Amino acid sequence: MKKISLLLVLILSLGVLTACGNEVSNVDSDEFNVVKVGIVGEESVMWGPINDILEKDKIRVELVKFSDYNLPNQALADGEIDLNAFQHKAFLNSEIEAKGYDIVAIGDTLIAPLNIYSKNIKSLDEIKKNDKIAIPNDVTNGGRALKVLEEVGLIKVKEEASYTPSIEDITENNLNLEIIQVDAAQLPALLPDVTAAVINGNYAHDYGLDPDKDAIYVQTIESIKKDNPYINCIVARTEDKDNLIYQKIVQAYQTEEVAKVVEESYGDLYLPAWNIK
Repeated sequence: MKKISLLLVLILSLGVLTACGNEVSNVDSDEFNVVKVGIVGEESVMWGPINDILEKDKIRVELVKFSDYNLPNQALADGEIDLNAFQHKAFLNSEIEAKGYDIVAIGDTLIAPLNIYSKNIKSLDEIKKNDKIAIPNDVTNGGRALKVLEEVGLIKVKEEASYTPSIEDITENNLNLEIIQVDAAQLPALLPDVTAAVINGNYAHDYGLDPDKDAIYVQTIESIKKDNPYINCIVARTEDKDNLIYQKIVQAYQTEEVAKVVEESYGDLYLPAWNIK
């Protein structure tokens, strides 16, 4: 009986040690929850500090880079990636409507301001009757450009057109401005021939335009509304929208550390959109 009792004590002791060992092993484990995030191009500078922030929670973002804007949503819907972060909400909504994806935005990231540039005048006050203003000729960016012109008081558009008005939606144009629609990539080269142009940030940047020197109007966080559909976002499958790990990634993105890196790397090309009121 003494031998049996001793054996039972040893077995129980080993069980306790094993249980404690597993608990300690879990706490000290180097294993991370790896989350695959789809992006387009090389815009990845913000993900370094995001991974630094997430390290304490044993989460690591692994970037999956795509060259085509039409691929990351399909990859997300098919389960090939866990999240994506490359698109604004207007593009997301059009993709959902056209392709039936069951995906949803779970957090705001950045917005690319749309500024007005000029080589011929120094301020908006110098715009006069019959001047030529160039805007992008595609529906999305053209609509954005018209809203910017409305924002600065040069025109008014139909309220029901929301953020995607067309030339036909202009209701007031007191200066009789000639709105010229041009391929967005060609707008910077057209600056000498027009009074001003509304130019996408990436094309302005590629052409060497400096918002501080060449823009006569620069969009700021204060001039952008929360319901703006051109705010970029992190997107998940709808079934995963409340996933705590994914929410931690959103929280890590929406930090001052990330805002600082974006400012240092891109200047006014992108603005942090999560603080927009």
